[in-house]
Amino acid sequence: MSEAATPLVRPKRKKVWVDYLVQFRWILIIFLVLPMSLTLYFLDYLREVKSRHKSYKQRQIKHDENIIKVIKRLKKRNPSKDGLICTARNPWVTVGMRNVDYKRARHFKVDLSAFSNILEIDQERMIIKCEPLVNMGQITRATVPMNLALAVVPELDDLTVGGLINGSGLEGSSHIYGLFADIVVAYEIILADGRVVRATKDNEYSDLFYAIPWSQGTLGLLTCAEIKLVHIKEFVKLNYKPVKGDTLNDLTKGYIDSFAREFGDDNNDDDEQNVVEFVETLIYNPHEAVCMTGSFASREEVMSNGNSMKINRIGWWFKPWFYQHAQTALMRGEFVEYIPTREYYHRHTRSYFWEVKLLLPFADQWWFRFLLGWMMPPKISLLKATQFEAVRNYYHDMHVLQDLLVPLHKVSDALEWAHQEMEVYPIWLCPHRLYKHPYKTMVYPEPGFEQERRRGDTAYAQMYTDIGLYYAPGPVLRGEAFDGSRAVSQMEHWLIENHGFETQYAVSELSEKDFWRMFDGELYEKCRRKYGCVGNFMSVYYKSKKGRKTEKEVQEAENAYLETAYAKLDQPTDY
Repeated sequence: MSEAATPLVRPKRKKVWVDYLVQFRWILIIFLVLPMSLTLYFLDYLREVKSRHKSYKQRQIKHDENIIKVIKRLKKRNPSKDGLICTARNPWVTVGMRNVDYKRARHFKVDLSAFSNILEIDQERMIIKCEPLVNMGQITRATVPMNLALAVVPELDDLTVGGLINGSGLEGSSHIYGLFADIVVAYEIILADGRVVRATKDNEYSDLFYAIPWSQGTLGLLTCAEIKLVHIKEFVKLNYKPVKGDTLNDLTKGYIDSFAREFGDDNNDDDEQNVVEFVETLIYNPHEAVCMTGSFASREEVMSNGNSMKINRIGWWFKPWFYQHAQTALMRGEFVEYIPTREYYHRHTRSYFWEVKLLLPFADQWWFRFLLGWMMPPKISLLKATQFEAVRNYYHDMHVLQDLLVPLHKVSDALEWAHQEMEVYPIWLCPHRLYKHPYKTMVYPEPGFEQERRRGDTAYAQMYTDIGLYYAPGPVLRGEAFDGSRAVSQMEHWLIENHGFETQYAVSELSEKDFWRMFDGELYEKCRRKYGCVGNFMSVYYKSKKGRKTEKEVQEAENAYLETAYAKLDQPTDY
């Protein structure tokens, strides 16, 4: 394309009372949410310290006791009266944006709140054993001082192991290791009948192992995961390279050139020696982007080469937000700096990428960062708990929070489409491998990618990109009409037509038919039958679909689902 597609011309939108509620929401955040967030952070820290002072053996004993409690709870369930099994976690505690109306229906609550501990860090096997409510902040606090880290560390502190497995997650190292679920080596699952199984890629539960990612907890209750660790160093050497062009295609080319090699033969497939360890690109407008590539650097390397002046401790409360700091490369030109590794891992936490700019428009100013920056960021759970139904619906209609997983060779087309239909900036680009597994999982590479072998592809994985759209669309910022439901629906159909995927934490407009056009359900449905999930756990579509319903409507939907589920259960199986 010679130039970026022109955004749609829209009529002006008349303001309503909710606009003013959202505009002045910062008052509630500063005087209520921030102090409460600080209190919760402190309480979480105390719980973490208490857990840290227990031995691995003591933690495992407590874990086993909690498993027994869950099994006893499941044994009390009467399927005909108690409804579907569901965790007792409050809807506002989760990080995702989608509605959880299924929790307004009759359901059987199982409390998993005790499963929030790191059970073991095995430095010989390079494995960390975690319960599902352990978050990324806990893990990096425990592992980074040991010069260890997860192979993939999603950026936000509050993202949990369970959410990243049952949903999805990735990071700047995903072009090497794939999605978060790809670094898991074993799952501990409690099935609907109370059995506890350990699923790995090569044991008798290998089908369940590959079916769990993206299943939203609808195949069983995840109680533990064993996850791959890698060796790290004290700093990340980060290179900022500005890219400017006339079109989004020019920016896409700069992004791909920053990390993707030409794979001409199989000898290159396993040669990671010359591959940078971290990659991400931020697109600030249709003509400007900054590509960042990073590699580990030891303290000795930084100090001995006279690079100490290039150390940037971006985690300090008074420092500029990371995305704004990266943007300075557009004026400064290409530059290199050294960031403490843990601070790099959580570089987007203080500003939630750039979403905090909408909530607290002045929070990026120097005076706010010095005075109140130490209280940032507000807890996502509290932001959700303190928003009214009208505000929640407003964000669904007037705000975009989506991650689009698209093949690398389709990124330029996706950006052109997003510019025309949504016009959301900045845009986050993060490459990731999508592996070809022994089973066809819910998300899978394009058929025949091995023969095509485009840039970034190998014989065993296709290179994809997460296109992160997180902000108010241009039309909303200009006071124009914007139909969020229509835009999301069109986005989903574009993804289906281009073998892309929508992450399930976000608001979705997919019908059940289109949901299974986007995702492959064969292995998932076989596991639901084989492991007794039908009639006990809700389906992944039922759990993730959008809904704004009364409790009565939700109850009717559940009853209709159960009738269908039991009808399917009576049908003969084909395995």
